[in-house]
Amino acid sequence: MIVDVAEKTVGIFRVEGQLYAYENTCAHQGGPVCQGAVIPRVRERLDEAQATVGFAFDEAEMHIVCPWHGFEYSIVTGRHPGKADISLMPIQVSEQDGVVYVAL
Repeated sequence: MIVDVAEKTVGIFRVEGQLYAYENTCAHQGGPVCQGAVIPRVRERLDEAQATVGFAFDEAEMHIVCPWHGFEYSIVTGRHPGKADISLMPIQVSEQDGVVYVAL
């Protein structure tokens, strides 16, 4: 869900019953990251010799993909999977009696 709150646009996501909210601004170049695709994380598959044998989706970790340049972020942590120092701006979110609240 994308909502405007005061001067900000916020993306709200529910993963396994838990809510996560982020400012809808990609850390890469300011794109509308929360409006991008939500996909499972892609992980490299390795054989016994540690040689790559392809890629597979990891349904246990869902990501947001910025529609501008494809930067990905974990919905749970808000961090880029390859560079932990790049992350989305988290927004406090809660739910009470089926109503979702964000605090800026």
